[in-house]
Amino acid sequence: MALRQSKTASARRRAAVLLSFCFIGLTILFIRGHPVLPTPLNRDIPASASPQRHYSSSSSVSPAHSPNRQQQQQQQDVVVDLSSAQAPFIPWPLRRVCAETTYVPGLTFVCDNNSGGPGNIRNYILTCVRYAVDAGASALVLPRIQGRSPANPANLFHEFHEFAYMFDEPHFRRAVADACPRIAVYAALDKVPGARAKAARENRPLDQIVERVTPKNFGGSRAGCDQRDPNRHTDRFGASFREWLHSSATERGWAPSNAIDNPRLIRFSWGVLWDWPVYRDGPEFAATFGGLLKIREDIQNVADALVASMKTLATSTRGTETVAGQSFLGIHLRTEADALSRWPSYQNQTKNYLREAANQGYQGRAAYIASGNETETRKFSAEAMTTLQLDVRSKYDLLHERDDKLERLKSFSWDQQALVDFVVLLQCDYFVGVSPSSFSINVALKRHLREEGLYTRPWKVGGQGDGRSWLVGRYDRYWEDWLFMFDGMWP
Repeated sequence: MALRQSKTASARRRAAVLLSFCFIGLTILFIRGHPVLPTPLNRDIPASASPQRHYSSSSSVSPAHSPNRQQQQQQQDVVVDLSSAQAPFIPWPLRRVCAETTYVPGLTFVCDNNSGGPGNIRNYILTCVRYAVDAGASALVLPRIQGRSPANPANLFHEFHEFAYMFDEPHFRRAVADACPRIAVYAALDKVPGARAKAARENRPLDQIVERVTPKNFGGSRAGCDQRDPNRHTDRFGASFREWLHSSATERGWAPSNAIDNPRLIRFSWGVLWDWPVYRDGPEFAATFGGLLKIREDIQNVADALVASMKTLATSTRGTETVAGQSFLGIHLRTEADALSRWPSYQNQTKNYLREAANQGYQGRAAYIASGNETETRKFSAEAMTTLQLDVRSKYDLLHERDDKLERLKSFSWDQQALVDFVVLLQCDYFVGVSPSSFSINVALKRHLREEGLYTRPWKVGGQGDGRSWLVGRYDRYWEDWLFMFDGMWP
C-alpha cells in the first residue's frame, strides 16, 4: 500500500514538473511574439548573415526590421528563384556592405564608361557601383549606356543612351535607397550639388572636372599579374582611395569640409569589367547584387511572349510526353561580326551544340536560338533539323505578324534585342553557349542560381556544367582563355 502511494506521489511530481516546463515554454513564445518557424530547405541562416550586422552602431532598428522578422525574411529569401529576370531584389547583403563603409561627403561616382552587349554592360555598371560603395561614395550619377552603331555592330562606341535604354530606372533608385540610404542617385552631372559652381570656378566644361582614376592602382603591388586579372587588393581599395582623396585635396588647397561647394566627381579611366572578385563578399552578395539592374518592362514583356510561344511549340513537338521543369533547349550562337577570330568557330560551336543536345535527349524536340547573325542562324537550324530533327526557332519566328509585340521587337536596337534573348534563355530547360562570350557566361551564371538561391556556390569552370547549362570552349589557360571572367562576372 505504501509502495503504491509512493509511486502515485512520484507520478504527480513528474506531471507537475512537465506542466511547469510547458508553461515556461508557452510564456517564452508569448513574450517573443511569434511562433517558431521551420527553416526552408532545412538550412540555418549563417552567423555571417546575422541581421544585427546590417546596421551601424548608431542605427535604430524599427519593429518592421527587428532581428526576428529580419531573420524570417532571410529564410524566405533562400527559396526565391534568383535565376529569373523578374526575381525580387534582396537588399540585405548590399545593405550590410554599405553599413560597413566610411562615407565621404561630396564623393560622387560616374559609372558610364561602358560598352558592348548586355553581359558587358551589366558587369561594367555593377562593378563600378561596387567600387563606389567601398570608396565611400555619397552619390552616384545615374549610369548611361554607350550603344553600338546601328549600321556597324562592331562599332561599340556610337552614342550614349540613358539608363532606361536597357534597365528599369525606378527600380534601381528604389533598390539603392533601400540598401544604401546614404547614397544619393542624381539624374545627370549637372544635378550633383556644387558641380556647376565648381566647373564655373575652374572655367572648364562640366565633364572636364570629372577626375579619372584606375582602381587597380590603389591597394598594393600587382607585380606579375596580367592586366586582365581581377583586382587582388579589393580589401585595401577603400582606405587607399580615401587616403588619396585627402592627400590630393591637400595638394590642391581644397578644404576638406566644403564638399557641397567642391564635390569630387570620379570616373574610371576605362570600364571596370572583370575587376572585382564577385565571391569576395560572400555567396549571398554575389547572388543578389545583379538584382540592382532589372530589365525594363517592355523588353521583359516581349521575352515573356516568346517563352510562351516556345512552350506551346515544345508541347506540340513532344506530343503528350511530360518533362519536368522548362520544356525547350536554349542555344547561343556567337558568330557575329564582332566575334574574335580565336573564339570557337561556327563549325566548332555547331558540332558541340548538336552533340550536347543529343546527349541531353533533345532529338525531335524544340530549341530557341539567340544570335545576331541571321544567315548562320538559318544554317544552324537546317543542320539541327537534318541531324536531330530538332526544331530550332529564333525570336523572329515565334510572333504573328499582327502581334504588336512583333512590331515592338523589330523596333528594338541590336543590344535591346539581345536582352530579349537573355531573358528567354534564362527560362529554357537546358542551355548551351560558348566561352569566352560574356553573354553566354552571364546566362549560365544567372541560371546557376536557380536552386540554391542565396547560397549558390561558384560555377565549376571547365567541367560538365551544373545540369542546367554547358559551355563549349578552352579551359586550359587562365588569361589566354579568358577564365578570369568567371571570377569577375556578376550573375
